[in-house]
Amino acid sequence: MNLHEYQGKEILASFGVRVQRGKVATTPAEAVAAAKQLTEETGTGWHVIKAQVHAGGRGKGGGVKLAKNLQEVEEIAGQIIGMDLVTPQTSAEGKRVHQVLVAEDVYYPGDSEPNEFYMSVLLNRATGRNMIMYSTEGGMDIETVAEETPHLIFTEEIDAAQGLLPFQARRVAFNLGLSGTAFKEMTKFVTSLYKAYVSSDSSLFEINPVLKTSDDKIMAVDAKVTLDDNALFRHKDYAAMRDLREENPIEVEAKEVGLNYVDLDGNVGCMVNGAGLAMATMDLIKMAGGEPANFLDVGGTADAKRVEEAFRIILKDPNVKAILINIFGGIVRCDRVAQGVVDAYKNMGDAIQVPIIVRLQGTNADIAKELIDNSGLAVESAVEFQEAADKVQAVLA
Repeated sequence: MNLHEYQGKEILASFGVRVQRGKVATTPAEAVAAAKQLTEETGTGWHVIKAQVHAGGRGKGGGVKLAKNLQEVEEIAGQIIGMDLVTPQTSAEGKRVHQVLVAEDVYYPGDSEPNEFYMSVLLNRATGRNMIMYSTEGGMDIETVAEETPHLIFTEEIDAAQGLLPFQARRVAFNLGLSGTAFKEMTKFVTSLYKAYVSSDSSLFEINPVLKTSDDKIMAVDAKVTLDDNALFRHKDYAAMRDLREENPIEVEAKEVGLNYVDLDGNVGCMVNGAGLAMATMDLIKMAGGEPANFLDVGGTADAKRVEEAFRIILKDPNVKAILINIFGGIVRCDRVAQGVVDAYKNMGDAIQVPIIVRLQGTNADIAKELIDNSGLAVESAVEFQEAADKVQAVLA
């Protein structure tokens, strides 16, 4: 589950991580009120207005701007709220901005020059360990840094049994070229950041930039946070932070009916039981000359109601030109799935206007094939993988 910047900062602050302070506003008038209150609390004279959407690169799309007075706060907030923000991480249509974060200006003059760093905490799947990735090149896309100056990216892997050790936090500060007060501040920052990551059951904390201010404070100016959905039962307060407006509406609907669904850009809808088989089915579709339109795992209870719900979800995508149902009957019997397909097809009437290929293997597969073949419906059955691929290729031709 992705969070907005202001929500990620709330979690960070609760674990002692210093953050750029700010307040959320949904209208220009609220933005002005937030700016006034922020000035009273922090003394900031300028304010940064940030669009709150689940996408990076907001500044490149005009979603992050500096306001030097209250009039500019109102004008900029009015421009950003309601806009369709297009960034390198959104579609061409962009994302509608419903709220902004009015934040304090932290690039104030002082005894030293401010420095920006990159830092993230995530799981290194190759080693099975949590990892802190960091760089002196903050404020830039980490992909660009990795491509052009890979020697400026450092990693610190953490043993789960021991946790982040003090010498590792100090090594991060040393590699970032810090000394004195800034060095001590960074070690505290890294320690608190890792604690926040582990304690919140997150799968990603990305701070870009981490700022060393002109008076040697270390703070998170941005916060991209992804929580592990499987652990949300332990964090009811975090689960309440979900913003469904930022998520794919079809995926949201599928989740509500208990289907594991991910929307893709292809033309062949998939209905499969089991994640591994679903991945293999997507490969099968590509080999047949098509492109998978979705990942959909109906699980082990593929009865008529569940199959019908899956059909309706898949058909919400106008790009779908065919549907491939690929079921292995282990826990669930193939004849039960076949009957579910037939019943769902009849219940939906004319709603299904695309060819359907059904491949059923496993328990009672022969009975299932007979049910499909004798149904009188425009449903084609297949037994082997290659046979299913050939039929997909034929309907796409």
